[in-house]
Amino acid sequence: MTSSGEAAAAELRQPETPDSFAAVMRQRYDALKAGDVGSLPVLVFMVAIVVFFTLKVSVFFTAVNFDNLLPQMAQVTVMAIGVVFVLLIGEIDLSIGYLSGLSSVVLAELQLPGSGHDYPWWVAILGALAVGAVIGAVQGSFVAFLGVPSFVVTLAGLLAWQGVIIQELGTQGVITVYDRQINDISNYFFPDWFGWALAGAVTAGFVGITVGRIVARRRAGLRVGNPMVLVFPVLLWSGAAWLAVAVANHDRGVPFAGVLMVALLLFWTYIAQRTTFGRHVYAVGGNAEAARRAGINVPFIRVTVFMISGVMAAVGGIVAASFLESVDLTAGSGTILLDAIAAAVIGGTSLFGGRGFVKAALLGALITQTIQNGIDLVGYSDAVKDIVTASILLAAVTLDTVSRRRLARSGR
Repeated sequence: MTSSGEAAAAELRQPETPDSFAAVMRQRYDALKAGDVGSLPVLVFMVAIVVFFTLKVSVFFTAVNFDNLLPQMAQVTVMAIGVVFVLLIGEIDLSIGYLSGLSSVVLAELQLPGSGHDYPWWVAILGALAVGAVIGAVQGSFVAFLGVPSFVVTLAGLLAWQGVIIQELGTQGVITVYDRQINDISNYFFPDWFGWALAGAVTAGFVGITVGRIVARRRAGLRVGNPMVLVFPVLLWSGAAWLAVAVANHDRGVPFAGVLMVALLLFWTYIAQRTTFGRHVYAVGGNAEAARRAGINVPFIRVTVFMISGVMAAVGGIVAASFLESVDLTAGSGTILLDAIAAAVIGGTSLFGGRGFVKAALLGALITQTIQNGIDLVGYSDAVKDIVTASILLAAVTLDTVSRRRLARSGR
């Protein structure tokens, strides 16, 4: 063999840098073939939805509709975050709809002028959150310590909290929310300068996190990795932030409800991905018995997760009361329960436990609420809205089932 041939052969024998951009893309392609589709179907479907409704109605892809959509989807998104945690441990919470309604009733009662208990806005909010946390802990205790199926426990909760709402509002029918601070949760829009400052803060945050990772790896004597792989997430999410602010500032500005959604998403993502508690949640969802043998307090994890679900349901109730500026007998009813569960599942959280991310709540809510928003603008009936949402939910669960089987066969 010639020297040039030997050099070429030696070059072919050298393994490709594992953290190169090409290697990362190849690794992702192999994962897709094995069944790990990630968020790709959601993103592709989201683009298709936007294109379809933009072609159907001219006002869909506008700043006005964007500023309308964010507050409208806030309740579903924050409630879906709690659903994600429950699904991660392989359980279900059917009570969140009426639990959100009950929390909104508590909020309205605590701020009602002339009621004898008209407390400041922050006391009313804390009271509503406390109700969600306590009820979540009680329901979770039945599941964790007595072994009662979560389906039965939370179905009982659904019926019970519906009855409590009827009992509390039976004579009044409706309670008006007068407190301006509470109403501003869903109805306040920041000035333009604040939106730009917020986008700058998001960019600075992602840059700081990336730099921190680089410094930590260098101190540990590890390879930093390919710059393209490190920079891409920063460019992606920072670009999304600047684009969202630019669109919102063409109308009323960035809504507080949108900022609240993102803040809760980042907080709970950190809890799930960067803390010991989050790792234990995934472990319990993957195999509860193995987690117990590894020393994880499985009952504590289950109770805490149901408390998180209860608190996020309460946040959803607060957002809904703020959006409507009132609470009535229909609080927590309708399709809000199914919308929240559908958002978590459509976004990529597995119904079988142990797989999914908090961002699934936002991705799924974007899908379901954008479809509902578009259907309303086009003028289709509610029947079409329900059929389309149900079809997407069935497709998401089917995809999850098939994906898990392929992952199991591939040994992932």
